[in-house]
Amino acid sequence: MTLQATARAAAATLALLFPMAAHAAGADPAAALQAALAKAPNAAPARNVILFIGDGMGVSTVTAARILEGQRGGRDGPSNNLAFETLPDGGLVRTYSQNALVTDSANGASAITTGVRTVNGALGVDGGTRRGVCEPARFVESIARRAKREQGKAVGVVSTASITDATPAALYAHAADRDWHDDTGLPPEARAAGCKDIASQLVDAPDEVRMDVALGGGLAHFIPTVIGGARKDARDLVAAWKAHDGAVFVQDAAALEQAAKGEGQILGLFAPDHMLRETGRAARARQIPTLAQMTAAAITRLSRAPQGYVLLVEGAHIDKAHHAGLVAEALNETVELSKAVAVAREMTDSADTLIIVTADHSHGLVINGGDRDEPVLGFIGGSDDEPRLAGDGKPLPILTYATGPGGPPAGEARADQTGLDIAAADQVRQAGVRLGSAAHAGEDVPAYADGPAAYLIRGSMDQPYLFQVMRHALRLPLDAPAK
Repeated sequence: MTLQATARAAAATLALLFPMAAHAAGADPAAALQAALAKAPNAAPARNVILFIGDGMGVSTVTAARILEGQRGGRDGPSNNLAFETLPDGGLVRTYSQNALVTDSANGASAITTGVRTVNGALGVDGGTRRGVCEPARFVESIARRAKREQGKAVGVVSTASITDATPAALYAHAADRDWHDDTGLPPEARAAGCKDIASQLVDAPDEVRMDVALGGGLAHFIPTVIGGARKDARDLVAAWKAHDGAVFVQDAAALEQAAKGEGQILGLFAPDHMLRETGRAARARQIPTLAQMTAAAITRLSRAPQGYVLLVEGAHIDKAHHAGLVAEALNETVELSKAVAVAREMTDSADTLIIVTADHSHGLVINGGDRDEPVLGFIGGSDDEPRLAGDGKPLPILTYATGPGGPPAGEARADQTGLDIAAADQVRQAGVRLGSAAHAGEDVPAYADGPAAYLIRGSMDQPYLFQVMRHALRLPLDAPAK
């Protein structure tokens, strides 16, 4: 089966595969209770761990995406379930950083993957780090690096962002500044103190911790300016990757599918910087893999590892679309993450594979109300042509942002959007306060889980606790051995 066919099949058969999920809101409540009572905790060790991070995927984003997916499928939106909402265990996760009430992706991903909070803007380092100050003594190890070094597991990372972006980089790199993507962003004093740019860390990693699969965007950070890249040190990191025994480099879906059948380590870079959002990919670049296809390829390759694997999959454009005020795109990308989770569930066995789905932080998306059957991307009340009017005499969208580029300019009132197609993918959504980029939000984010140790994902949790659950599931010792 091709990667594309696998993705389609997983989405189509999800309801058949998981009909009795304990938390499925659309299920009969009595049946859901019986399923929960019948489910025994899985206390066995995990052979594999798959961590999904929906960047910026707060509770309101999940709710709105659930409704949108259901409505597009001709179903009742509020009682619909995204693939990860049928995972039987879950809770809420607190997301603050060492120095801020509201975290960014660097600290959020680091807290999850290393068990250590750091400052906003830094990744793979401890909480005493000062952003931009290189101190190798403050490096901390991720769950993937430990699993490979101590247990011989295969490791992989997948993202729709540049593979050097904060969330994927937290799995394999140490950086006092998330902007050290390549040599042009690395200050001379940091280089002198022993720090390397993030792209170099991915390629130059020792065999004992090197990623076996790395898929995403960011090609420019790996190649020199003379061949269209960003690097000024003349290093060709793609060539350096391929110089390793059996390692391969791919740039399209067909090549990725073929490489996944082999034994070599795979680097796939499908865009100069971040990959296209799904609407752009589907319209202009179908040869580029979807998040679900990249997930399938990574699992195909990693699952042949004798000792199992650890995989991080990020849906990056949820956050990036939210920042731009593009709510339709953010919800589309949440649905794409759901498809990737469906693929992972189809390709793995919950008896030996722990799957966790969570977010690094939330966004200020607000669900203002509306009738149950109204299009979630539209206005409150009636049809989009004749919506009910708010107190200012203007229609109010069901979804708005607390902050963002859709806020009114200083001294001006909220715009009247009567007659506009506010559901369009490129339509900037209204916000309460105008900011050039919508701000992250600080409320707790959801976590969903299934598999070994999933029963430990419950209640109110601190973000580093997720690392401890993964560590326990893999039976890694509490303290990492000295590097």
